[in-house]
Amino acid sequence: MTHSETLIRNADTILTMDDDRRKLTAADILIRDGVIHEIGSNLSTTGNTIDARGCVVTPGLVNTHHHLYQSMTRAVPGGQDALLFGWLQTLYPIWARFGPEEIYVSALTGLAELALSGCTLTSDHLYLYPNGARLDDTIAAARDIGMRFHPTRGAMSIGESDGGLPPDALVEREKDILNDSIRVIDTFHDAGEGAMCRVGIAPCSPFSVSRDLMRDAALLARDKGVMLHTHLAENDEDIAYSLERFGCRPGQYAEDLGWTGPDVWHAHCVKLDGAEIGLFARSRTGIAHCPCSNCRLGSGIAPIRAMRDAGVRVGLGVDGSASNDTGNLMAEARQAMLLQRVARGADAMSTREALEIATRGGADVLGRPDCGRLSLGKRADIAIWDTTGIDSAGSWDPAALLLAGPTRVKHLLVEGRQIVSDSQFQSIDLPSTLQRQRQLARALQT
Repeated sequence: MTHSETLIRNADTILTMDDDRRKLTAADILIRDGVIHEIGSNLSTTGNTIDARGCVVTPGLVNTHHHLYQSMTRAVPGGQDALLFGWLQTLYPIWARFGPEEIYVSALTGLAELALSGCTLTSDHLYLYPNGARLDDTIAAARDIGMRFHPTRGAMSIGESDGGLPPDALVEREKDILNDSIRVIDTFHDAGEGAMCRVGIAPCSPFSVSRDLMRDAALLARDKGVMLHTHLAENDEDIAYSLERFGCRPGQYAEDLGWTGPDVWHAHCVKLDGAEIGLFARSRTGIAHCPCSNCRLGSGIAPIRAMRDAGVRVGLGVDGSASNDTGNLMAEARQAMLLQRVARGADAMSTREALEIATRGGADVLGRPDCGRLSLGKRADIAIWDTTGIDSAGSWDPAALLLAGPTRVKHLLVEGRQIVSDSQFQSIDLPSTLQRQRQLARALQT
């Protein structure tokens, strides 16, 4: 039987993020059929070879929260300086003009940006479907670029006329939402180890869907064996809305509706209090920490140090490119580290811990222990960082990537397949994609 092999050889440093958190020097990684087959020195192969001399090798980074469709609406005037609710009200009418091509091209652009920052596995939260757009459009983009994908079938069902935030034109009937959730799960979800696509269910937020939909979504997800995702406790407005409309804090709201457990992860959670942190730790509920977006929208600093110390599972998310407004996951990890230091002191979070959150931390939040670490039998999702460039010049510890860089990957492998080589895409025509992205964005401005 013949095997497909790739050897990464002569790496200056390998940060494995394995169970022992080993740091290896002058080491090799042998990949066979998309899986890490051997890690050691002086390994050999008859297959493809990648020279990692002068490089640091890490697991591929994992992004646990994104709105890929938003990469076409960066830095929109009127939303640049607004808080969350005002920002949304500025962007909703623009998003209502999207169609399938805008969703696809925006997703392809956003995925490419993530990949260049070392990301191999990303979730996505698509909660609006204007003019015939479907979740299928983002899944097609991930397939074309070759990234491991965890899309979620988001939804909004309460429009302005019923006291919700989104315009009525962007909401759907709850029966239709549940039926389409079943369709995309049955069509695309792969529960197996090494899956390239898993599907989750993700009603948008407590201020855009009903209690009934939240409860029904949880029942459906558990029936289908898929994960649940939503926004929670993002800022002070979010807390006030929950107290006024539901008579409780967001953590209690989530628990009452079945939205806690190891199959649930919530985005943001900036304003969780101590009791809610304890609830999430006990229930093994995951959190997608989005530090840059939280800064950009003035939401605050999430208590990640307290969460980690309590045992809460935490991953990183770049959030939408209309509220970040970039999609660089390595930069996100650096920001996560810096914010905890600002809030708690310079020893509050190390570079290694922040990188761990960005790799195995995110993989665990998404229920993917087969990803996010470099050890035997795990998926060959690998980022290779060139530390011979100007970013790292003069660095005494190139493995401290979050201090000196780089933030752009040299080589990137997903399931052992090289999708980025020498910082250039092998799987898509990036210049043509960006040209189409600009054309579509300009059309939305007219």
